[in-house]
Amino acid sequence: MNLSPEEKQELKEHLKAVAQLLYRQTPPENKQRFEDIETTLRDYIQEEVSPEIAKFFFPEVSQVKIGRPRRIKTIVGEVEITDKQADYFELKPHSQLSPKLEKNALLICANESYKRAEEDLWAMTGIKISHSTLHRLVKKQDVDLPESRLGIQEVSLDAGKIRLRTEENGEACEWKDYKAVCLNGTYIGAFFQENQVLIDWVNSQKLLNPFFCTGDGHQGIWNIFEELGEPAQRREILDWYHLKENLYKVGGSLKRLQKAEKLLWSGKVAETLDLFRGLKKKVAQNFCNYIETHKKRIINYEYYQKERISSLGSGAIESGIKQIGMRVKISGSQWNIENVPKILSLRCAYLNGMLY
Repeated sequence: MNLSPEEKQELKEHLKAVAQLLYRQTPPENKQRFEDIETTLRDYIQEEVSPEIAKFFFPEVSQVKIGRPRRIKTIVGEVEITDKQADYFELKPHSQLSPKLEKNALLICANESYKRAEEDLWAMTGIKISHSTLHRLVKKQDVDLPESRLGIQEVSLDAGKIRLRTEENGEACEWKDYKAVCLNGTYIGAFFQENQVLIDWVNSQKLLNPFFCTGDGHQGIWNIFEELGEPAQRREILDWYHLKENLYKVGGSLKRLQKAEKLLWSGKVAETLDLFRGLKKKVAQNFCNYIETHKKRIINYEYYQKERISSLGSGAIESGIKQIGMRVKISGSQWNIENVPKILSLRCAYLNGMLY
């Protein structure tokens, strides 16, 4: 605010007069502790000061003086404007929340239950929004997916779990998969029964040549990868840490396992298979089949790491799924199936820094 010395002095005098008036109206019990005073001041600003300032600002900026009264909750308190002024400022029809307050509410809802969000919003701002209103707010959102300004070099994909509410009381809840994808270790998207939306989002980005797709052994993940970009530019990588985990599940000779690990680290699939083909154990045969299925995705991990060509694991998306789970797996939470895409979208928007 670029005020002249004279304007600053004028403002101070007006504010001092306001402060003296409010001080005289403050009960003694509200002037004991620092916390009591700051809470009282916040209430005065929201209930008495800001609404009066708003009565001047909104008509002055819009140059609109007519219309039916409409009350809006804002971050500075509840203000009254007209429906014509609301049209000028492009406020949502019938919404009682200002754009900034709505963003703040969504930010809290992306992190905790609606009931807790109601309580925390009240504690932090002094503004009351019921948990049912917050729930409806989230259901109305159409959050855009982020678009990377840089080219995409790495894509990692995995599945997370979410618990669905069942229709019949007493019936056990269902756990269902959703797909989550991470671009360049930065942007996260989560999709429930919307594989094509996931594919379209990734393909809408600038995919570099080559770009690297990393995942575990689940066939559903590789089916999605096959739809990304062009085959000539796509390089598929089997997550090293999942590969190593499956190797040691075979058990048996530690010496053989360590030799196999060294061979796989160098991308030597045939030599690895030779170590296990003679074993009759079911787990060994399963591992051989696993290697055969993914042999084109088993790279020279040692070289890739040394040259820093690409990530060797899907840790970025596994971390993202854990962070999504911190919201959707809150203790006792169950979701109506129609609300799942909304909460996944909101949580990802928060993780992508799009709610600030």
